[in-house]
Amino acid sequence: RAFWGWLNAVFNKVDHERIQAVGPDRAASEWLLRCGALVRYQGSPKWQQDYNGLPTGPLGKYKIEAIDATESCIMYRGFDYLDGLEHVTDIKLEKCMYIQDECLQRLSETSNLQKSLQQLKIISCGNVTDKGILALHKLTNLEYLYLSDLPGIREKETTFRALQQALPNLELELDLE
Repeated sequence: RAFWGWLNAVFNKVDHERIQAVGPDRAASEWLLRCGALVRYQGSPKWQQDYNGLPTGPLGKYKIEAIDATESCIMYRGFDYLDGLEHVTDIKLEKCMYIQDECLQRLSETSNLQKSLQQLKIISCGNVTDKGILALHKLTNLEYLYLSDLPGIREKETTFRALQQALPNLELELDLE
């Protein structure tokens, strides 16, 4: 078990030289696919899941529009890859064992995501608490938030009221016990 944690940490190590060399979208795609997530590019209906099948072409041609991190090993230390992404409208975090409050805080403090992110789904991420959900208030263009199976959320009413107050245009869908 410790070995896998170590390996996943290696997969999440940010290579700033790589980001400079290939651009933020390509570098983030490599990171996400290495960790088992999927990406979808602007103008494409299909999800990219094969690391070796990443599209090539001129620098900056492929812009990440959506991320599906279901059962991936993405963790906080890799979130620097998100900084340069300007076109991400949709993120799904489902059964991500390394996603915790700090990750959601980091996500909401990423200025490009504050502008672009419209939909966020957080499902079965056991380390997410009220603190992480409250941190999402900085995602000012968020239109839809789906929360399901998050046992770490204890103060449901207070948390959701505060979030709704901070983001009045947010459609909040809850499937919590």
